[in-house]
Amino acid sequence: MQKKIRSCIFPFRLARRRSGFRNVTNGREETLVKASVHKQERAVATRRELINAARVVFATTGFESARIEQIAAEAGKTRGAFYANFKDKEDVFFALFEEDLMRDQEKIVADLSAAATLDEKIDILSGHLDELLLDRQRLLLNLEFKMYVIRHPQKRRRLNEIYMEMCMRCAMAKINSFMPDSGPDERRRLTTEMGAMIDGLALNTMFNPEGLSAGQRTRLLKLSARDALRDVGASLAES
Repeated sequence: MQKKIRSCIFPFRLARRRSGFRNVTNGREETLVKASVHKQERAVATRRELINAARVVFATTGFESARIEQIAAEAGKTRGAFYANFKDKEDVFFALFEEDLMRDQEKIVADLSAAATLDEKIDILSGHLDELLLDRQRLLLNLEFKMYVIRHPQKRRRLNEIYMEMCMRCAMAKINSFMPDSGPDERRRLTTEMGAMIDGLALNTMFNPEGLSAGQRTRLLKLSARDALRDVGASLAES
């Protein structure tokens, strides 16, 4: 009888012990998962703080003169934290450049999608470009980076390719969705032309604000927008 009682009780005790072990194991796993998530969140936050700091330092001292130590100090981080996230200041420039392009993309695509006519789309695209010309900090950073590339010709090909690829992937990718018949060469041409036009207007507007009136600037921007969207006009006419 005692053997039967023991044989009944033992499996119950063993099961309870195993259950307790599973609870402990699950608790440890949950703790490890939470710690991992927290670590990832801290890493994302650190990267974000470094990008914001770089934006401030680049705007204050210029891209060429900016130092890694300044960016890290502005963010309240160490040099090690910077190099854990970025290879060099060129790398952090491309990170904030991509951030700006993605933000532009979200806004302009929604507006272009809502526009019913070609003229409305042209007004939206040219208006967006005009807003870029009013963002002095961003324009200065963009121009300074290009001057940096000009001063370091050994880096020109690599940095230019990265810059162009990001423009085509981020800034023009969604706009190109409105032009299904344009190939990669045509898209590259449009991206290059629009970038050159913006750089020229930005440089001359900052150098001589009274040189071009708002009306003249708008006319030039609309011509560029019309060229970029000309395939849309053809498709609208056919529909």
